[in-house]
This record gives sequence, structure tokens and C-alpha cells, in this order.
Amino acid sequence: MMEANFWDDRKKAQSTISANNRLKDIVETYEKLVTQMSEYRDVLEELRNGFDQEMYDLVEQEATDTMVEYNDFETKVLLSNEYDIYSAIVEIHPGAGGTESQDWAEMLYRMYTRWANRHDFKVTVIDYQDGDEAGLKSVTFEVEGEYAYGLLLAEKGVHRLVRISPFDSSGRRHTSFSSVDVMPKLSDEIDIELDPNDLIIDTHRSSGAGGQHVNKTDSAVRITHKPSGIMVHVQNERSQMQNREQALNLIKSKLYQLKIEEQLQKISDIKGEQKQIEWGSQIRSYVFMPYTLVKDNRTNYEQGNVEAVMDGDIDGFIQAYLKSKID
Repeated sequence: MMEANFWDDRKKAQSTISANNRLKDIVETYEKLVTQMSEYRDVLEELRNGFDQEMYDLVEQEATDTMVEYNDFETKVLLSNEYDIYSAIVEIHPGAGGTESQDWAEMLYRMYTRWANRHDFKVTVIDYQDGDEAGLKSVTFEVEGEYAYGLLLAEKGVHRLVRISPFDSSGRRHTSFSSVDVMPKLSDEIDIELDPNDLIIDTHRSSGAGGQHVNKTDSAVRITHKPSGIMVHVQNERSQMQNREQALNLIKSKLYQLKIEEQLQKISDIKGEQKQIEWGSQIRSYVFMPYTLVKDNRTNYEQGNVEAVMDGDIDGFIQAYLKSKID
């Protein structure tokens, strides 16, 4: 930052400043936590020599607040990959099972929007396809905020639901699946070139009722990237040009995600790991009947309060996943 030509490339300069500020925040938080822990040890020693209830209550409350700060600090340290800082683009698709699976996909969408609100992240719907009777056929949305991608990457995979279906008049238990895909929203300094000859672009009228999610215009855009087979659909913006631009950005984000996965696979090969990275595997089960339990199959982290999880309380699962990635 002290170099004479630092501001010649403004985008790169801003990126460097942002990275510096993030690292500075981590270092300062670490030093603060070390000081606080040292002070707590001194106070505990005093309490051993002469117990004081008022002092104990005060330290207990301060220690609780410090642990909240520590957990946040720990998460930022775990999110150390260069792309973890980005905002996220999330796609949810129901599995086979008709209305039951479509309703499950809608429940997951609600869970993630609730989680985003807890973290003051902004959620913007890119594409929303209504279900036949309830729920949704697919949804693509952006979660905007620092580390949104790094955090939500823990949610990538297949989510399984077991419950008494409200759509079954016989009251039978059903198992449903929905897939969650997560990719980074590209920042300005990342440039991915697309060859126009590699793209198939279709325009049509927005499909489905869409409710509040879809603008009723003839501006929906579908783009297929022939080399990779990636296809995206956008119908949320009011003009065809806006939807086209959004769709192209989605294609780029998906291609960038593929590059990230290839890099992680290479790292896995270098380390000599026997298991492969299974991006599409079932990661978590949500059981509503005959008991209530949400359990992550990768980390064995579980929570019995299903209602709280569906209201967005998934930080414990994300934290457990991030810790599990440490060798």
C-alpha cells in the first residue's frame, strides 16, 4: 500500500485495502481476546482466594459475551480461502416427490432467508418457479454480505426431510429430498470470458404465477453454456436486458464454482486423501416424526429443536462443518 504506483489500478487497490482491513480486524480481535483471557485468569485467582458473589456474577456475564465474540472470531479465521469473503448465490431444487418435495424446498428457502436476516445479509430473488400446488419448483437467490459464500458453502448438498405429510389424507410418513447449490457472486476484480458461440440464449414469457417474486413481462431469459452443459433461467428483472445480464453473471459464477471445486480436488489429491469430494451427497436429515432431530451426516452435529433450525438457527451446523475441514 505504500508503493508509489499503488493507486494506478483502483479496483486492485480497493481490494488490497479491504483485505488489509479484514486481516487487521482479525489481529486486533485476537489481541483483545488474549488480554481478556489473561484478565479472567487473574480474577479467577482472586475468587479462589476470597469468593465474592457480585464479582463472580459480573465476570460470568463478561465471559459469556467474550465467548460470543470468540465464536465470531473463530469463524472468520476458519474462512481463510480467498473466495470465502464473497456474497453467495444459492439455488434450491426439490427432488422427486411432487408437492411434498416442492413444499420441502420452500421450507429450506424460508430457513435460509431467516438465517440471512439474523446476520443482516440482504436477500434478492433472481428466479422463482412456483410449485404445482404448494412450495416451489426452483429458486435462485443472492445472499449479499461479507463471508456469505464461505458460510453457506457448508449447506451445499442434498437435504432430507422425514415427516407426516400435510398433503397425505392418510396421514402417512413421507421422506423428501431437496438439493442446495451454492456459488460465489463474482467480485469486480474476477473476469471470466464467455465465447458468444458457446451460448444458447432463449427468451420467453415468465412461467408460473410467481407471486411477489416474478414480474409479469415477456422478458424471461434462459442461457445454456454448451461446453459445460450449465443452464440458467432468470425472470425476476423487469427488462429482457437486465435478465440477460443477470443470467450471464450466473453462468460465470457457476463456471467459477467449478474452478474452485477443481482446485479443491487437486489439493485433495496432493494430500493423498482416499475419499473424493462429494458435492452432491446427502448432508443432513431433518426428522419431524416420530421424534424431532436435525443431524448433519458429515459432522454428526445435531440439534433437537427442529422449529429453531427451520427459523434459521443453523450456525451450529455451519461452525461444525468449518471445524471438520481442519486437518
